[in-house]
This record gives sequence, C-alpha cells and structure tokens, in this order.
Amino acid sequence: SYYNAVGDRLPRPSRGLLSRPTVGEVYRYREHVDLHLLRWLDQVDEEHWQRVGPILTLGLHHEQQHQELILTDLKHAFGGNPLRPAYREREADPQVDASPLRWIVYPEGMHWIGHEGDGFAFDNESPRHREFVEAFALASRPVTNAEYLAFIEDGGYDRPEFWLSDGWNERRVQGWSAPLYWEHRDNDWWAYTLAGPRPVNPAEPVTHISYYEADAYARWAGARLPTEAEWEVAASPWPITGHFIEDGRYHPAPSPEPLDDRPVALFGDVWEWTRSPYAPYPGYTPAAGALGEYNGKFMCNQMVLRGGSCTTPRSHIRATYRNFFPPSARWQFSGIRLAKDVL
Repeated sequence: SYYNAVGDRLPRPSRGLLSRPTVGEVYRYREHVDLHLLRWLDQVDEEHWQRVGPILTLGLHHEQQHQELILTDLKHAFGGNPLRPAYREREADPQVDASPLRWIVYPEGMHWIGHEGDGFAFDNESPRHREFVEAFALASRPVTNAEYLAFIEDGGYDRPEFWLSDGWNERRVQGWSAPLYWEHRDNDWWAYTLAGPRPVNPAEPVTHISYYEADAYARWAGARLPTEAEWEVAASPWPITGHFIEDGRYHPAPSPEPLDDRPVALFGDVWEWTRSPYAPYPGYTPAAGALGEYNGKFMCNQMVLRGGSCTTPRSHIRATYRNFFPPSARWQFSGIRLAKDVL
C-alpha cells in the first residue's frame, strides 16, 4: 500500500535505480526502529496505547502480507530467469490420485457476512451485514491440474464462447495458452516452482491463473465461480487448516479426501477466485487520514479472492478475509473452486 496523503512517491520505473541506502543500512535501520518500539512498548501509558496500538497492529498484519508477496515476487523473478533457479530445494511430492469431487448443497437463507467482535480484521471486512444467499452448491475441493489440463486439451484457450470479452482480448495480447509458469517440453507439461522446475502433478490444485481463465474454465465445466458471500457461508463454520507459509512447501498440495458435509482445502494452498467485484460493504466508511487509503481507494476494477495460499502466514487468514487483484493478475497463488446454482 501507499499513502498519497503522506507525500509524493518515487515513480515506479525509477525505483530500481536506487542503490542507496544499502541492504545493510536498511537492516540496521530496521533494528533501530524495532529497538525503540520495544522500549516504547515497555513504558507506554494506556492513553497513548489506545491511539497508537491499532496502527502498530495494522503494520504487523501489513508485514504478513508482504511475507507472502516477497515469495510470489521471488518466484516471478526466478521463473523468468532462463536458468530457472530453485529458491529452496525439496523433494518432489509422490504422485497420488486426486480426491473425488463432490457437490455440497447449501440452502437459501439470510446470513451475516463480514467481521465483527474481538480480533484484528482489515477495514474492508466490515461492517458485518446481512445478505440473502440463494441456494447453491459448492465443489468439495479446488480444481486440479488434471482437470484444468482437460480444458486446455479441449481447446479452451481458443474458444471465445467461454471467455469474457476483456479476458479474450487479454488472452490474445498476452499469448496465454496455459497457467503462468507452465511450459510444454518433450510432450509433457512442466511447471516452475520455488523448488525449481517440476513435472505438473495432476492431483495438485491448479494455480497461477487469472480471473479471466478461472471464469472461462468454470463456463467450460458447466459451472461458475462462487460469490464471496457463498464462499464465506461455506467457510465460516470450520477451523483454519491447510498448507501455509510455515509448512515451508511454498507450493500447493493435493487436497485431502472430502468430508461428509464440509469442503476441504478452503484455507491455504491456493487463493480462490470469486465472481464478486471488490466493492465496499453496505455502510463502509474509510478511516480518517492516511490510513483510510489502505483499502478503500482500491475498490475499483478488482475481483475478490478468498482463503489464503501456501505462502500466506497461518495467523493472517480468516473466513472474512478479502483479498483482491485485477482480473488479469496471474503471479499470485490463485486457483479455482467451482459453484453451481441450485434450482
């Protein structure tokens, strides 16, 4: 995030030209700030804490966002390197069969959506409000590489009937024919991972796809993407389990076997695109001052993703968390969970 109210920013194309301060100086400055903040926390009175505490808490959660973004940026940089270097070596996962996909039906009803109560949440998760949700069915797990490959082999990237107009144009301009980091070599599909190039594992969730690709796949599959309210209704009753940054995989894992009445892999592994535009909840008001720029000014031309990924800190995610990216973005660990109308 950036704060125009604080001052002018250096233009993005010029930032790579900055050779000072050095990395060592940046680390020393960070240590200086940490030391003085810890001293301040030891002696702060309640009045000052009430004013500054929420800002510090926001800063900690903002840093967690960048822990994820650093890894996705490293992958984007390494993935464009002809040598395809590994960031962290690890053994390849054994080939396993994907868990069967089932449809879990949710009845129509009025639901509370958004965050309320104790615990941190970003301002875009509030205010908590009621939404009527029509009956729907949600897939028990994310779409796999094998399922997405069937879309590719059926000519999905060359069939405009499945694509939104802007998505079709983006596909043509960018030359998309498969997810980001996939490449076809020796009659096999390979994908670049943070452990280096690996054969595409059919059972893993497909990742690094745009909203346009996710929406096209859903149409091809005779389904659709869930709304963010549907996703939250399905996820809210369940604990936060999945693969996160702490697991050190930095790559999605095959989904576990589905449970009787519960979708699996809702949290971690891949962010799941929804069909919901990123917009303010009813009654939303940005905070006063520069902090009001954190989320509200981005509520245009973006789509909502839910659930976290394999590089999200576990303590950072919750059922009400709203991530958002432009519909053409592919560099995040973004995937697909299908939904259907129930008539």
